[in-house]
Amino acid sequence: MSAFGTRDQLKLPLSRDVPAGAAEFVRSGSNAGAVEILERWPDGGDPVLAICGPAGCGKSHLAGIWAERVGAIALHGAEAGLADPLELESRPVLLDRAQDADDVTLFHLINLAQSGGGALLLASRPAPRAWSTTLPDLRSRLDVIRTVTLQEPDDAVLAAILRARFAARSITPGDDLIDYLVRRIDRSATAVESVVERLDAEHRPVTRTLARQVLEARDATGELFD
Repeated sequence: MSAFGTRDQLKLPLSRDVPAGAAEFVRSGSNAGAVEILERWPDGGDPVLAICGPAGCGKSHLAGIWAERVGAIALHGAEAGLADPLELESRPVLLDRAQDADDVTLFHLINLAQSGGGALLLASRPAPRAWSTTLPDLRSRLDVIRTVTLQEPDDAVLAAILRARFAARSITPGDDLIDYLVRRIDRSATAVESVVERLDAEHRPVTRTLARQVLEARDATGELFD
């Protein structure tokens, strides 16, 4: 277990270190409910909130937008145990990969938020009630945390992820290619990264024809982009 804040302490990022991205976030039916809640929260309600969903659904992106809006301190997984509790008191805090933080750190972060003046946003794939813990007091807290869930990427979100991954490789895909891939690959960021990497590796113009050839080869070998 971590002795929260007693090891070599992590230099906390300023709010400007949290990546911007509201302009790039695609609002759709798969995330609209979570977007509406985070646009208002914390609004005088419960100071602890969890945002959950499958890989590639946009939860970390959305949580980062919230952190930028409220000036939150951003922590990540097990690194949270290095934070100085005095710097977190009465501050909004984002804990991404929250299920990777140790039990003692989670317990103290929740207590800090609930002691008044602060807010804690937990981002993870599974909901807090599904996390493992050996601390009864933490178990009781995790089980009652308000949770909002993002669904797997729908067409609009998947298309946006595809465009972003292609752009990172300086590739400008046509709309027909994006539409073709959205209908045929697994709905995950991992699948997107895999197919974009495979298309780029062909060192040919990235077109719908090339995509069809790559996906047909995948089908023939039984390989899956997931």
